[in-house]
Amino acid sequence: MNRPHILLVAAASVVANFAYAAPASLLEASNPFAKPSTLPFEYPAFDKIKNEHFAPAYAEGMRQQAAEIDAIANNKAAPTFENTIVAMERSGQLLSRVGIAFGTLTGSYTNDTLKALDKDLSPKLAAHSDAIRLNPKLYARIKSLYDKRTKLHLDAESVYLLERYHTDFVRAGAKLSNADKEKLKAYNSQLATLQTQFAQNVLNEANASALIVGTRAELAGMSDKQIDAAAAEAKKRGMDGKFAIPVVNTTGQAGLSVLTNRATREKLLAASLARGSHGGEFDNRDEVLQIAKLRAERAALLGYPNHAAYMLEDQTAKNTGAVNSLLAEFAKPAVNNARKEALEIQKVIDAEKGGFQVAAHDWDFYSDKVRQQRYALDASQLRPYFELNSVLQNGVFYAANKEFGITFKERTDLPTYVEDVRTFDVFDADGSQLAIFTFDPYARANKRGGAWANALVGQSTLLKTKPVISNNLNIAKPAAGEPTLLTYDEVRTTFHEFGHALHGMFSNVKYPRFSGSRVPRDYVEFPSQVNEMWMAYPEVLANYAKHYQTGAPMPKELLDKVQASQQFNEGYRTTEYLAASLLDQSWHQLSASQIPTDVVAFEADALKKAGVDFAPVPPRYRTTYFSHVFSGGYSSGYYGYLWAEKLDADTVNWFKEHGGLTRKNGDHFRKTLLSRGGTLDAMQMYRNFSGRDAQVQPLLERRGLTGQ
Repeated sequence: MNRPHILLVAAASVVANFAYAAPASLLEASNPFAKPSTLPFEYPAFDKIKNEHFAPAYAEGMRQQAAEIDAIANNKAAPTFENTIVAMERSGQLLSRVGIAFGTLTGSYTNDTLKALDKDLSPKLAAHSDAIRLNPKLYARIKSLYDKRTKLHLDAESVYLLERYHTDFVRAGAKLSNADKEKLKAYNSQLATLQTQFAQNVLNEANASALIVGTRAELAGMSDKQIDAAAAEAKKRGMDGKFAIPVVNTTGQAGLSVLTNRATREKLLAASLARGSHGGEFDNRDEVLQIAKLRAERAALLGYPNHAAYMLEDQTAKNTGAVNSLLAEFAKPAVNNARKEALEIQKVIDAEKGGFQVAAHDWDFYSDKVRQQRYALDASQLRPYFELNSVLQNGVFYAANKEFGITFKERTDLPTYVEDVRTFDVFDADGSQLAIFTFDPYARANKRGGAWANALVGQSTLLKTKPVISNNLNIAKPAAGEPTLLTYDEVRTTFHEFGHALHGMFSNVKYPRFSGSRVPRDYVEFPSQVNEMWMAYPEVLANYAKHYQTGAPMPKELLDKVQASQQFNEGYRTTEYLAASLLDQSWHQLSASQIPTDVVAFEADALKKAGVDFAPVPPRYRTTYFSHVFSGGYSSGYYGYLWAEKLDADTVNWFKEHGGLTRKNGDHFRKTLLSRGGTLDAMQMYRNFSGRDAQVQPLLERRGLTGQ
């Protein structure tokens, strides 16, 4: 979760012999950020890091990097690749250390002090980044090298790095006039503040939007332990005697699949859907409008018709036309599929003499009944076979061992920011240590929603750093002594996020700019989605899907039902995702003059125009809590999951055609793709792996959209 606007900060750990003296540190030696961590692989010293350490470390980190950049820009020697590009790659050692630790804590274990500091820092960090990228002397040195790049006798990775630096600076506004640069700085500063506010509103609103009920009867369908946990949650909130059901960040809520009281389901979904758009201190509608307008104005200043056009130019999709075409290709068949699924659900409701038409808050509850009728499969039957530790070690780690030969050893001596975090040494097939992996599985009130991977230390042969990679999930933590039993989707997410981790751990690049998953946004999800294939692979499933009490393997008939139901509810899943993706594009394909005044009305109209306004299937994220695009790094890029899934589905076919889960296949995948980071064009990298361009047919078949 590195702060996205610090684009030039490297995860540096050693100081090179620059053409100038590195600035002396003014930071007190007692500050844990003053020097690189002495722990293995420079693992962050979370036990020593306190709230009060961040502000001075950030201030000194920005001062040091500003001095480093100033020395590079004003170097009297003629620009060379070493004294300009490589020097920039080495800059920002302290700022990187503090930024990674701060991002980790604000995402996973925040507090009021860090929230306040985040708001204060956001515009300062944006200004710091602008000062680098809008420095005319620095850009002149980069451009002079770029113009003669074919004559510099650089290796391929270095040539690509030079090209990327030139592109990064141009896209950041390096060619603008001085007056326009000042406008751009103002836009970036305002956006940094607003995006931070949006993110904090989403977290605060989620905590404030818990469903509160007064009786156990209203929670019928939940287990006694779940109801007891709801009572404990209410007591913690000062409402002893009541019951509280917290909401998660997606529109859909887990309770909707089990609650038998329709009124309770309706209230739960209503609380979820209303987030950020019903007034109060955490309402995000004004932030949405300001962010959309400022992004559009900034894009126009940079010469683009809208923010989406600006963002997509630097992705593998390249333009809005390609994205619009992809989403439109899927929208109609997906909604048709969802409507067919709704008819099946309605049959169950009518058979039970429900007397109502299926609504969004009914979908999960009754689709499970359809699943039971069609496949004799109750989703709750699976959970006893999906105990978290077994999924992780006997599933995720086991598959990685079979595919790549890597092994894992848990350690308990490294400090963590909360006791739930587990750490593992990761060893390569030759026995050498490859990486450190950290795993933070549980939801907390001070942890942002969703699941993600992050590099606590990025790999770079230039900086002699090895990877420390983290995975974060948001699984409900059971009561003390109780097992953590996962849903099928949570198992999928565990495998998915570890795919990101593999991307970071296998990185074998020289420059920090290309390390691990520093690839185009619409490509970054590809390796993680590929890793999902192993969760249901027979050999892997048999190794981890064992009853948490008896150790008995999942019965073959249950496994067969799981496999048979793979495309079940795919219309719903695709439609809710497409609706969110289309909202992202609808907001960001507007010019500044087209920004509406009513967020909710615009959202409804956008869904209708796109043909995905099917009430029983709301968007996976509504605008006012769509953190991916209004505060994260996915603005104009949420389509990327589907874009990457095209590559993923084609890759799954490649593995099947070449013998499945074998070291030979894994080593090829690692060598041609996972280890390469961002060192070459992403689609060329894919062709190097598969021998051809990806085909869309496997994706259509996977999602059950052929013949629609």
